[in-house]
Amino acid sequence: MTDANVARQMSQRFRGYLPVVIDVETGGFNPSTDALLEIGATLITMDATGQLLPDTTYSAHITPFEGANVSESALAFTGIRLDSALRQSAAITEEKALSELFSMVRKAIKSHGCSRAILVGHNSAFDHQFLNAAIARSGIKRNPFHPFSSFDTATLGGFVYGQTVLAKACEAAGIAFDNEQAHAACYDTERTADLFCAMVNRYRDLGGWNLACREQGIDAHDDDNLY
Repeated sequence: MTDANVARQMSQRFRGYLPVVIDVETGGFNPSTDALLEIGATLITMDATGQLLPDTTYSAHITPFEGANVSESALAFTGIRLDSALRQSAAITEEKALSELFSMVRKAIKSHGCSRAILVGHNSAFDHQFLNAAIARSGIKRNPFHPFSSFDTATLGGFVYGQTVLAKACEAAGIAFDNEQAHAACYDTERTADLFCAMVNRYRDLGGWNLACREQGIDAHDDDNLY
């Protein structure tokens, strides 16, 4: 199968949207007042057989915006040390992080023939709200993500495996999960990407996707159509 056929299948699989897994670590629960401290993003691609695969990951430490709240309980939960010399030397502004991330996402959207990205997250509403708040603060006008739709792997994990906690859902899917590395945006986004791909691929392998195609009068095994 050619790269063009693979790109066409991805562009048709999710109604023209390219799934991009996002995880954020924050200074609290309020996206308007609490700091965005880390962001991780993993692109999703497709192989020649129609299976989804995690692709490139982007991650960044974020400098809290001016006046941002950072609660001690949030830092205790995530394990983030704001006074770490390594973090202070690596941290960048929200605007810079989003500009770098969006540049990567736009290139992936184009290469897969998609119209825009759609956020995938574990409890995705939380990640989406913080992403949109950071976009608004940064004054970014061209947001490659759908402004409100998302795929929630907590919901999908509950449906497929009976597990809504990320570590438990990964365990049920046969995905190794290290609790010592959890609550770091880079690690969590990569495990969430593994979980999302595992669930979508499982549905396809069990015949659900092929059945849906047949009900629409589409040949799911025809390279000129979609898997």
